[in-house]
Amino acid sequence: MKRIKAISHAIFVMFIFSLSARSCGQEDLDILAPMEKAEQEALYSTIQGFVGDSWNGSDLYPDPCGWTPIQGVSCDLFDGFWYVTALNIGPVHDNSLSCAQDLEFRQHLFELKHLKSLSFFNCSQSQYMFPATIPTGNWQKLAGSLESLEFRSNPGLIGNIPSSFGVLKNLQSLVILENSVTGEIPSSIGNLIKLKKLVLAGNYLTGRIPDVFDGLNELLIFDLSSNSLSGSLPLTLGSLTSALKLDVSNNHLEGNLLNQFANLKNLTLMDLRNNRFTGGLTLSLQEMSSLEELVLSNNPLGGDVRFLKWENLKNLAILELSNMGLTGEIPESLSELKRLRFLGLSDNNLTGNPSPKLETLPCLNALYLSGNNLTGELSFSKDFFGKMGRRFGAWNNPNLCYQIGLMSSSHVPYGVKPCQKEVNLLESDSKTELINGDMNETFHFIASKGFSSCATNGFWWTFLEKILMMGLFLSLI
Repeated sequence: MKRIKAISHAIFVMFIFSLSARSCGQEDLDILAPMEKAEQEALYSTIQGFVGDSWNGSDLYPDPCGWTPIQGVSCDLFDGFWYVTALNIGPVHDNSLSCAQDLEFRQHLFELKHLKSLSFFNCSQSQYMFPATIPTGNWQKLAGSLESLEFRSNPGLIGNIPSSFGVLKNLQSLVILENSVTGEIPSSIGNLIKLKKLVLAGNYLTGRIPDVFDGLNELLIFDLSSNSLSGSLPLTLGSLTSALKLDVSNNHLEGNLLNQFANLKNLTLMDLRNNRFTGGLTLSLQEMSSLEELVLSNNPLGGDVRFLKWENLKNLAILELSNMGLTGEIPESLSELKRLRFLGLSDNNLTGNPSPKLETLPCLNALYLSGNNLTGELSFSKDFFGKMGRRFGAWNNPNLCYQIGLMSSSHVPYGVKPCQKEVNLLESDSKTELINGDMNETFHFIASKGFSSCATNGFWWTFLEKILMMGLFLSLI
């Protein structure tokens, strides 16, 4: 009897366990998987270097991959053990790891052999009090796993971009954004053939852009803006055939625009503003039919704005060509860009009269033509001026005017004078009108006395007419 009860008890326990397993599911069972001791020690030491030795993970059960994970640490199972796959340092979320002032990159970081993503956000705050530098060695230990490496908004992060980044053969995203990194861009970046995002913007990088991008066929985002880069654009930029965004604005770049731009058939944004490019617009621009935003302002390019077939760029929504020394009349072909929302042509040497066809653009909500040599009368309707309001700019065009009475005072284009005749001409016309009126009255008076106002034959009548007209004219002066 006791044996039967024991068997029954064992069956009951197995039944309860099976129910528990079903209710918890495989995900909860995975939480109970162990973390390899060496992995945990490497992780804890790495985190302490970033957030301070006071952090020890004692409140995490059973580890950072268990029931009480910390925001910013992600894990995955490999051969039944937890390994760290993502480590995000900085105040991204409320319970994220907060950085210590004296940020330290410890060598244990490179022992996290399955690490796929590493990012630092708003950590090192002062390059004078507590500067930090990106480590140069041991990146080869992460070459097989690391796919994303990002440093965002760390003003205390100084030093150069390590050339050893070139060993990260699986890297897909390299972002070094708004830090205090200096020096030149290492040519080893050309080795990152799986790269999809390259953002090195908002630093103090100098020197030329290396001509090493011919192997980056998968790159989608290329952003080197807001640095102090110089020299001409590298020809291998034309090899970025998958690129969607190309931004090198706010640098000291010079030379001509590339003919190789014609190869960038997928590009939707190109921003080259605030540089020193010369040589005029290039025909390669009109081959970039996918462009939605083209910004070239504040470059001394020069040349005739009519050089391009603008109608080819059917997808353009933003076209900014201000302060470029452009000449010629505003092309009517711009009126064929039916998706255009912003058109900036200010501070050039454009001439002629703006085409009223620009009014037909259905999406246009900002048009800036100020600071040119435009002439004549603005032919846009009052509805157009009412719709645009202050988003229409045409000031500093001395010979441009608007029609009086066409619109209410609230819709008058700012800085544009009303069209009117010259004052001297108006005074002359009023005097002529007054003389003619008085002469008609005089001849009517003469005719009422029995003289024919139409009889101009005879010496005495002609002489009398001259005397009357001279006297009347003198009385008006």
